Amino acid sequence: MQYGVCNLSIVPLRIEPSDASELVSQVLYGEHFKVLEQRKNWCRIRLAFDKYEGWIDTKQYFEITEDIYYKLNEEQPKIATDLVEFVNDENDQLYTVPLGATLNSLDILNHTHDGSISDSVLPKSNLINTALTYLNAPYLWGGKTPFGIDCSGLTQMVYKLNGYKIFRDASQQATQGEPLSFIEESEAGDLAFFDNNEGKIVHVGIIMNDNYIIHAHGKVRIDRLDHSGIYNVDKNTHTHKLRVIKKII
Repeated sequence: MQYGVCNLSIVPLRIEPSDASELVSQVLYGEHFKVLEQRKNWCRIRLAFDKYEGWIDTKQYFEITEDIYYKLNEEQPKIATDLVEFVNDENDQLYTVPLGATLNSLDILNHTHDGSISDSVLPKSNLINTALTYLNAPYLWGGKTPFGIDCSGLTQMVYKLNGYKIFRDASQQATQGEPLSFIEESEAGDLAFFDNNEGKIVHVGIIMNDNYIIHAHGKVRIDRLDHSGIYNVDKNTHTHKLRVIKKII
């Protein structure tokens, strides 16, 4: 088994070993992983943070030992908290790192960093303020940054920035936490999940106070939430059908 850490800003994680393949997620700077399969130009990986799997280019990671992999697993993640930050390599070249990048591997990569870091588990009340930093970020299937993000990427990154681990996809996140019977039982920071006509969960958002929700739909936006689902205030129609509300923390 081989192991690696992302040494670049944002690396695409694809469903198949091809540059033309669907983007299913992104590997942000400092995220570490197991290498499950290797081909000439591609390797299939499993991220340590959420066990998500996909293919990355073999030129876009730094190999680490098994001991370092498990050491990183045991550490509380140190997360970059500014919209864009920089690290310097041994030649004093700059690498950009986005909001939500992990900085535990700086010494391993021989990089230095002089920006804001959070390594604490923050109170649930902080989740909404974090979510608002992504407001108006464009929707990007598989995205995890303020420059492009999908619905479950938003919820995962907001929780990550506050010291909590949740799964990557909406259907996976819906298996976590405690279900609530009514919107009135929820509080700011809880997650609302929405299904399609086949009953498959396809969307998630973060509940705010006063029956509002922040979610990624075209862009990260704020809409109304009622017992039927999300009411889009621009289109004056319901866009998503409510399935379940979960209290994660």
